[in-house]
Amino acid sequence: MAENIELSPKPRILVVGGGYVGLYVAKNLEAAAEAHGDIVTVVDPLPYMTYQPFLPEVAGGSIEPRHALVSHRQHLKKTEIIQGSLTAVNHAAKTATVDVDGESVEIPYREIVMAAGAVTRTFPIPGLAETGIGLKSIEEAVEVRNRVLSLIEEGSTMTDPAARERALTFVVVGGGFAGIETISELEDMARAAAAQNPRISREDLRFVLVEAMGRIMPEVAADQAEWVVSHLRSRGIEVLLNTSLADATGGRLQLINMPDKTPAQTFESDTLVWTAGVMANPVVRQTDFPIEERGRIQANAKLQIEGPNGVVPNAWAAGDVSAVPDLTGGGVGGMCVPNAQHAVRQAKLLAKNLKASLYGEGEIAEYKHENLGAVAGFGLFKGVARIAVPKYGDLKLRGPLAWLAHRGYHGMAMPMFERKYRVVSDWVAAGIFGRDLTPVDGLESPRALFEASAKPKK
Repeated sequence: MAENIELSPKPRILVVGGGYVGLYVAKNLEAAAEAHGDIVTVVDPLPYMTYQPFLPEVAGGSIEPRHALVSHRQHLKKTEIIQGSLTAVNHAAKTATVDVDGESVEIPYREIVMAAGAVTRTFPIPGLAETGIGLKSIEEAVEVRNRVLSLIEEGSTMTDPAARERALTFVVVGGGFAGIETISELEDMARAAAAQNPRISREDLRFVLVEAMGRIMPEVAADQAEWVVSHLRSRGIEVLLNTSLADATGGRLQLINMPDKTPAQTFESDTLVWTAGVMANPVVRQTDFPIEERGRIQANAKLQIEGPNGVVPNAWAAGDVSAVPDLTGGGVGGMCVPNAQHAVRQAKLLAKNLKASLYGEGEIAEYKHENLGAVAGFGLFKGVARIAVPKYGDLKLRGPLAWLAHRGYHGMAMPMFERKYRVVSDWVAAGIFGRDLTPVDGLESPRALFEASAKPKK
């Protein structure tokens, strides 16, 4: 057990996870907790929250990577921050075990909030783990951006046609919002990069979107999804519906037709971005809380953890890691879908419910939120949106108006004013000067240049 990690002696409200839910719960609760002699503690392996809807724009060079992050220490002044990974929860004893730099720390708590979010969902496809990359973290977004720009430069000088074709083929698997926005932003960026390089043209670049279902973007109307497919294809992006990745060994991608799984295309690529869904963070399995069949913690509409024996006292859950009933009747399987809309709103309600439960401030309420719609950006001045208008139904937009709606919504939804300012400044700069098309190579081995200089010269 670690002895050199100082913990507050105050009664603790432990928040596991520092993403949407963890950040907002802590931010909205820390002042009340301090006033009543308690402390909010956030445990997360990372020192920041990532605004994940901006990852495609980070990958596309429209947003500075750090501007899509919210520092825990900068914005949670009254919260105890522990940068570590949860390894176990013994709720019967009200203790959590956290790994901090290889040391095991046991943390007692009064209340616990499970807010560990979601991770990328993958399948046992040969070669995927070795050749693919997700788009769930800021590090992945930066790597994708650098890789695409570097391969365009490298490919422009290659004389071997096969190697050139492989380098200039970019594949995204998954036709949800993340996949569509990612391939759109990358294609927009690549088009601008090709325009600056006289050795290459947009026609030399190949972009492929692979989706196992018969349509993309289930969050928008069917006619809008069809328009998006037409729009992507008009930009030279190959959209392969009813198609799945069967093998990615060595960067040789074998595609199959769905659902009969007959062979489709086979080609090579040095860039395979996987955006085919998410799942609840597996850390929940290290707890003694009730887990439903999809691997999420069971919760009721009041965001209390609830199992077959009723409500689990002093335990709460929200966001992607939880299965919360959708009282509007619109959720898949009767549960709230994992998205930022629900996460942010559940977090704010959870903080209010904790204040009501602990300090008698108001009444514990149930979570009920009508879907506001969906917005997606496909690069500069391009997008699609479905905006719910009460009493009038859905307002469907596409093109520049949808792009403005996308930026307007996410500009407001980005936490903290200083972060909003930085992101909007990035947008303004990109609008005036264009995307930043400079790749930063060598991030995986930053000491290589120094080591080469420091070695004895022969």
